[in-house]
Amino acid sequence: MAQVTPPEDDTRYDWIIDVLTDLRTFSQANGLHQLATELEDITLLAAAEISSHRSKGRQPLSNLRQ
Repeated sequence: MAQVTPPEDDTRYDWIIDVLTDLRTFSQANGLHQLATELEDITLLAAAEISSHRSKGRQPLSNLRQ
């Protein structure tokens, strides 16, 4: 799995990547290979989006739906 490392200055979204990684690991270990593949893609997407928000100085993701 490719690793996307977000900047170290802001870790408030790290839990999202951790949860997705845990779900992928569980899925793979329990024979849910298609789900594991999808979760790998989603993890990369989440990391890229979080990194993009951080680098552009955008508002926190939690404020987007308010």
